[in-house]
Amino acid sequence: MNDRYVGQRRALLGTMQERGIRDLNVLRAFDTVHRHEFIPEAVRHRSYEDAPVPIGFGQTASQPSLQALYMQVLELKPSDRVLEIGTGCGFQTAVLAQLADRVYSVERIRELGVRAREKLDALRMSNVAILVGDGTIGWSRYAPYDAILVAAGGPEIPRPLLEQMADGGRMLIPVGGRDMQQLVLVTRRGDDYEQRPVTDCTFVPLLGRFGWSTEAPPGQR
Repeated sequence: MNDRYVGQRRALLGTMQERGIRDLNVLRAFDTVHRHEFIPEAVRHRSYEDAPVPIGFGQTASQPSLQALYMQVLELKPSDRVLEIGTGCGFQTAVLAQLADRVYSVERIRELGVRAREKLDALRMSNVAILVGDGTIGWSRYAPYDAILVAAGGPEIPRPLLEQMADGGRMLIPVGGRDMQQLVLVTRRGDDYEQRPVTDCTFVPLLGRFGWSTEAPPGQR
């Protein structure tokens, strides 16, 4: 099948490399999974911009170079069991499926979860499970996880996610206010959790029992 987006995709890979993505496995996974197949038709022409793209329901598909940074910092291995909080359109989920053994993804918005499941099934990605629910609670059934990726910003790190980390496991999560966060790498060492700041970032709010409430604070939208 003719791939009309191949030039744009390769240009995006070049941009990602310029922005510090050096992990060849990550770059290969981003080349293998075609982002335009997950982006809504109305904004599909923006699929290979290195920028967030709206996917409906007030949500976005995150900036590709930031998604790649997540995976590079987490140093994902083929044997890893990964928990993703925020399935969204399913693109990042599909990339993770190229890098890890099993991916468990939680999406708060049912319509997005259903769409992502349909797309992943169409691509015959059998190592992914999707749950519609509160991502701040995680997915304890399949814990512990070697890596956890949180694609929304919360006021603090949800305790259930810390508890679901394997010993030696890593988690990346944006922590801060609703409008600006700091991406934090958490590493579990027994009962201790080491935290290291990675970069400033801006994500949609992490809503749920251990995140923001569905109501914005006074003065915020």
